[in-house]
Amino acid sequence: MQPSSRHDDIIALLSEAGELSVEALADRLRVSRETVRRDLGRLDAAGRLRRFHGGAKAIGVPAPVMDKEWPFAQRMAQNAAGKKSIAAAAARLFEPDDSLFIDTGSTTVTFAEALAGARSLTTITNSPRIAAMLAANHAHKVFLIGGAYGADAGESLGPLALEQVAKFRVRHAVLTIGAIDPACVMDFDLQEAEVAKAMIERADRVTVLADHSKFDRRAVFEVAPLARVHTLVTDLEPSEPMAKAIEAAGTRLIVAGGE
Repeated sequence: MQPSSRHDDIIALLSEAGELSVEALADRLRVSRETVRRDLGRLDAAGRLRRFHGGAKAIGVPAPVMDKEWPFAQRMAQNAAGKKSIAAAAARLFEPDDSLFIDTGSTTVTFAEALAGARSLTTITNSPRIAAMLAANHAHKVFLIGGAYGADAGESLGPLALEQVAKFRVRHAVLTIGAIDPACVMDFDLQEAEVAKAMIERADRVTVLADHSKFDRRAVFEVAPLARVHTLVTDLEPSEPMAKAIEAAGTRLIVAGGE
C-alpha cells in the first residue's frame, strides 16, 4: 500500500472511531506499529490529525470531551480486554489483611473477579454483585453497603449509603471514574460521585481504575483532585499532557502489561 493511500485510510478510520491506539491502527491496516507511528507523525505535522502518546484522534475531536455515560450493561462489554488487564494489574497491589472500599463500576466488577482468589481481605462495597463475588472466597470478610437501589448498575446510593460508608475506616479506596483531565477525576452521576467522595474521606490511600477512554474527558461532578489519587491503573499510555499532569500530581501511573 502506498503511504498516501494508507494515510487516507488512517484518517477514515479516525473519522469513524474518534480516536484509536497505534496497536489498533496497525491491526486494521496490517502494517507494523513503527510504520503507523511514522504515518501519525507526518499526518500530525500536516494538521490532519492530533497525535498523542500511544495513538491519535480525529482533528474534529476536541480535548477534553464533555461526554455522556452509556448504560451499565453496555459499559461492561466495552473494552473488556483492557479492563481485564487493568484488573489483573490492580489485584497485585494489595496484600493479605488489607481493607478496601470498592465502588460500583464495570472496571471494579472486573477487578473483583481478579481479586476473588486473593487471601484474607476485608472489603466494603455498595455493589451486591461485587460482594457476592468476593464472599465466595470464605477467607474474605465482606460488608455490603445498603441504601436506595440504583437498578442500572445494581448499586446502593443515597443518604443511607453515605451514612454507612462513614462507619468504616480502611486502608484503600478502589474506585472507577467516568472521566479524568489534568486537574481531577470526575463522574457523570451525582449520587455515584457522592459515594466515591465518601469512600475517599474514609480511606488512607486512593486507587483509581480507568481505561484509556476516560482520559482527556470531562464529566459534571468532580470526585477528587488528581493529587488525591495515589495510584492510577490504566490499559494504555495517556496523552503526553495527561501523563505530565499525572506525574506533577505525584500519582503513581501503572499501565497494565507495562509495569
